[in-house]
Amino acid sequence: MMASKQMLASKPAGIFYATSSQGSGQETAALTAITQLAHHGMIFVPIVYTFGSGMFEMSELKDGSPYGAGTYTGDGSRNPTGLELQQAFNQGKHIVNIAKQLKEDIDIHQIFKLDNRGY
Repeated sequence: MMASKQMLASKPAGIFYATSSQGSGQETAALTAITQLAHHGMIFVPIVYTFGSGMFEMSELKDGSPYGAGTYTGDGSRNPTGLELQQAFNQGKHIVNIAKQLKEDIDIHQIFKLDNRGY
């Protein structure tokens, strides 16, 4: 059997999700997905409250939580709102910023480089 190369290990990852309605397990979906990231050694990067006041917007239907951006699908015909898309875009930017910080740390601290992990 060939040894795993662990190519996803130490890589940042976020979670975007869609559920059919409010109360249909949005946070459970995100928390369950985190176990898959951990299985591959990935670093979970939650959106937390980086979307600012958009996290608390009540003027339109919007999904999402500090775990990740989300949308409601209804019967499958509903598309994400502009606010939901903005939240997802914000989360993507947040993950990129964290990835850049991790890369800077790797460049500074050679022990974190993949070829120094003994894989």
